[in-house]
Amino acid sequence: MDLTDKVAIVTGSARGIGREIALKLAEVGADVAVNDIEVAAESLESVVKEIKALNRRSLAVTADVSSSADVNRLIETVIGEFGKIDILVNNAGVTRDQLLMKMTEEEWDTVLDIDLKSAFLCTKAVIRHMLKQRSGRIISIASVVGMVGNAGQANYASAKAGIIGFTRSIAKEVGSRSITVNAIAPGYIQTKMTEQLNDDQRQEMLKRIPLNSLGTPRDVAEAVAFLASEEARYITGHVLNVDGGMAGV
Repeated sequence: MDLTDKVAIVTGSARGIGREIALKLAEVGADVAVNDIEVAAESLESVVKEIKALNRRSLAVTADVSSSADVNRLIETVIGEFGKIDILVNNAGVTRDQLLMKMTEEEWDTVLDIDLKSAFLCTKAVIRHMLKQRSGRIISIASVVGMVGNAGQANYASAKAGIIGFTRSIAKEVGSRSITVNAIAPGYIQTKMTEQLNDDQRQEMLKRIPLNSLGTPRDVAEAVAFLASEEARYITGHVLNVDGGMAGV
């Protein structure tokens, strides 16, 4: 996979999966603009330094991607700095887990705004540039939960299921301009949250995964790099599970 001379934006990339995606894209040649909210600015600058150490150009833009004004500023800043955008990775997301009977309207709205609305806003803002270029890659991070559901995550599952429907719809709209639109549905990935699980919880989780292990942020990043590459030029409207076989069980 070679992304030399390509320009990518990765939302929610100050840490975790987003950070690994940004670094992987830089490793295979892309210049990468990283984004997160203001409180993560210090971590975001650290990612920029790591990317520059790979001899790639990088730029940090703090912005709330659930805000249309912030998203428009983000896209125009990246266009102003790099002159184009070839790859958009809609990665920003949060959880506010709660049983439906106890879930507040704020907990519902927060997750839908950051996990789903942000993909709509970022894709809409970037698509006109890609249409002019007659090329582009849009990759959104969904979740296996958006395919199979999960108790206590009605808001998160709805947002991620929305990402899947959104992906398949936009793929049909822009395919004639050589723009591919795909999603990745991670399963259980090693994060700070999963590190806090006790042994019983971890074993119960592993029972649901045929490969009997958690995934890593790097596993997701490798899949993103593939879908962003020329090797995946004939793949669009697809949801790639990175879940150790969990969704198929």
